[in-house]
Amino acid sequence: MSATSFFDMPRTARYALRWISLPECLAPAGLPPAMRGGRPIASMVQADMLIEDGRIAAIQPAGTLPAAMGPDLGQSMVLPGMPDVHAHLDKGHIWPRMPNPTGDAVGAAMATSEDRSARWTAEDVERRMEFGLMTAYAKGVVAIRTHLDSLAPQAAISFPVFETLRARWAGRIDLQVSSIAPLDLFLTDEGRQLADTVAHAQGQLGCMTRFRSLPNVPMPPEFDQAMGNLFRLAAERGLDVDLHVDESGDREARTLLRVAELARRDGFEGDILCGHCCSLSLQDDDVIEATLDACVQARVDIVTLPAVNLYLQSRQAGVTPRWRGVTLLHEMKARGLRVAIAGDNCRDPFYAYGDHDMLETFSQAVKILHLDHPLGDWIRAATATPAEIMGLPQAGRIAPGAPADLIVLRARDYSEMLSRFQSDRVVLRAGQAIDTTLPDYRMLDDLMAA
Repeated sequence: MSATSFFDMPRTARYALRWISLPECLAPAGLPPAMRGGRPIASMVQADMLIEDGRIAAIQPAGTLPAAMGPDLGQSMVLPGMPDVHAHLDKGHIWPRMPNPTGDAVGAAMATSEDRSARWTAEDVERRMEFGLMTAYAKGVVAIRTHLDSLAPQAAISFPVFETLRARWAGRIDLQVSSIAPLDLFLTDEGRQLADTVAHAQGQLGCMTRFRSLPNVPMPPEFDQAMGNLFRLAAERGLDVDLHVDESGDREARTLLRVAELARRDGFEGDILCGHCCSLSLQDDDVIEATLDACVQARVDIVTLPAVNLYLQSRQAGVTPRWRGVTLLHEMKARGLRVAIAGDNCRDPFYAYGDHDMLETFSQAVKILHLDHPLGDWIRAATATPAEIMGLPQAGRIAPGAPADLIVLRARDYSEMLSRFQSDRVVLRAGQAIDTTLPDYRMLDDLMAA
């Protein structure tokens, strides 16, 4: 356990965490509200939690379990381990050797392409991906879906690395994979080859809804052909679809609407997750309503990547940004769509910062997207909802019978949690505290050499 632990962790297989605070939306019904100074704490309940043989055995009103069974945590918050449904582990941590000179999306794509062509061997990708997994694990992340750059020859390098790491990290982080490539790929036989690679890895078939070799605005007729091919290839192999959609500030970028329409036209029955969807927030109300209607009808799920889109979008040298870069999460959730928050890039040309920390990602999302006043059940967008999208029914929630994969905070409520970085968190896996010491960046120094 990390030396920063703020309570004495029981070392038995059966113990209690007493007087804890839980998000009401993630806890069993019927628990009393958390109180302080005679006033209820918004959206929080208080409880005692019994942990036995690595699972949550019971959750009871606070003060009902004997003091001898475990520590009184003084209303410390307990969260479930957090999933990250949209990451790019293969890009991670190349910033020291390949920074983005402009900080915008064009500069990011060019820098990444140059680095990938010159440096992305199997060893390079594996070591950087594993560094990211070590970091995420120490932060309390329990599942990651990573996109892998998939233009040939990279797919043949990175997918076997992913499968090796998935086996190595089994039982610690559930790993999923999705392809990412320009939409052009699905106008060629390389699209079929990639679909076979994804199927072998039991992943999700994905791409950007942008062409590399064709104009994207107005939408060319080849769009329907390429997306139709992608849906057909996915359906034939029983794959779900995970797309990068409208990641720009172009008001005319409207592929989210067309993706949803084509999914219904083609009768695609798999799950569809659309990430980014930035330009929707710049469009007229009638386009927004038509897009949301189509997404509801096609059962499209949405993931927003707030830190990265805030960083990339509306960036111009010498100009103060006037747009947050994120999609219409409030409106989507109000329409019944499943909406998630995820981390995206980490220390690469698409985002110079980050530390694979979903708790910090949620904290930023609250402030960027105004998910507060009230906070309500927005914590679900970084816990239970992405777990549902990933098909992990026991992750991201706090319930009897669920694994005791938990994050214990010194913070007692959302205000404290969102105000101060929770560097002294205690991370439990199967009920036992893990070492939360972070890997040293020096581990990658030899990969950063010129």
